[in-house]
Amino acid sequence: MKSYLLSGNRDTYIGMKLAGVDGVYLQEGDDIEQAFKEALSGGYGIILMTEKIYHSIKEEVIHTKTTTKIPLITVIPDRHGYNNDKERIMSYIKESIGL
Repeated sequence: MKSYLLSGNRDTYIGMKLAGVDGVYLQEGDDIEQAFKEALSGGYGIILMTEKIYHSIKEEVIHTKTTTKIPLITVIPDRHGYNNDKERIMSYIKESIGL
């Protein structure tokens, strides 16, 4: 199963590229939504995206996750780690069980 990365961080992009993961580095002003659509139509089994990318197209990602089984879409931290919201883990648990 092939993986694809949508990265808003150059270091994360390069690291994943060295690990053999295809992907794209997106900066502000790039068409992130279009890159996401291209990744969906690329036949990938897993789409990884950094938090910055996820937050910029959150609604579309949630819609895709709820209407399709493949690809698996997951958010990964960049080199700065996750945003440190106090309720972060609780929100993941609620989202995973559908609350």
